[in-house]
Amino acid sequence: MTDSPQPGEGSLPFVSVIVPVRNEERRIGRCLRSLAAQDYPRGRFEVLVVDGDSTDGSRRAAEEVAQETGLPMRLLSNPRRSTPCGLNAGIAQARGEIVARVDAHAEADPHFLSESVSALRDSGADVVGGPIRSAGDGLVGGAIALAMSSPFGVGNAAFRYSREERYTDTVAFPAYRRSVFERIGLFAEDLEWGEDDELHYRLGDAGGRILLTPRIASTYYGRSSLVALAHQYFRYGRVKVEVLRRHPRRVRVRQLVPGAFVLGLAATGALATLRGRFVLPLAVLAGIYELTSLVASLRAAGRSKRRYLPVLPLAFACLHVSYGLGFLVGLARLAASASKSPARRRREARA
Repeated sequence: MTDSPQPGEGSLPFVSVIVPVRNEERRIGRCLRSLAAQDYPRGRFEVLVVDGDSTDGSRRAAEEVAQETGLPMRLLSNPRRSTPCGLNAGIAQARGEIVARVDAHAEADPHFLSESVSALRDSGADVVGGPIRSAGDGLVGGAIALAMSSPFGVGNAAFRYSREERYTDTVAFPAYRRSVFERIGLFAEDLEWGEDDELHYRLGDAGGRILLTPRIASTYYGRSSLVALAHQYFRYGRVKVEVLRRHPRRVRVRQLVPGAFVLGLAATGALATLRGRFVLPLAVLAGIYELTSLVASLRAAGRSKRRYLPVLPLAFACLHVSYGLGFLVGLARLAASASKSPARRRREARA
């Protein structure tokens, strides 16, 4: 790859890759090196690292990688710190007719950009993305990665495990035609952790198409502890309520299952404490879940990853319970907000 355009490069669309960052000193180097290794011509893409006031060495680490690899990178500031604000700041500065997103926790395969551009051209879709490989560090991180690659762990989030080309409602690390943002607007800046789903739902409502294709590949490095995973999925569950409130046609039974499961456990547990005869329903509910989790763990681990078996049921439970709790908290907040008068809601919004 060179910095000057090669024969035929001028016909290739210019791509802007936005990498939102906050305190990612440990991971940003791996992400940017993967972008520096792209087979897409250097003269036809740029990387915009949008830093949300990091307090560690993220900015320095990014600059060192860019200098070392010759990566065409610009470092932007995001004083509002949130991911959707960072993405919108990047879009405002992007020069590309195609805008791609790659998170600092991710590593793009060498063909990531070229295949994204090719898929957009061949399909006519508005957005394209590929299934992600989940990876993790250590025993717990590896088990979490397996759980996040399992339909039992993440439901029908096809971008987590599907290897079939299909149109879907959302993808991770997508490449957008710039016209998408001109047509439906930018990311909702009040929806940290849910901004991508909301934008993709809005695009679908406007008749846009999102293609998932295995031609596009990337690796996502998940959390390395159950506590960090619980925090992550609690936030996902909580914000999902607001996303669905804005797009009620997108409500699916599967989205309600974790919350219903947690509510069922809590209700039968409380009743069992008060009245002994409810111990049996609690035991049946917990037993069915544990058996299903065990079967899913055996399937996810296969023959080659049996060392993760002791942790996998814990990872599954962490995903389901933390998301379910977050969803219930989101519902409670929504109910509390609905009970306030319009004038009070306006005052709180201004504050």
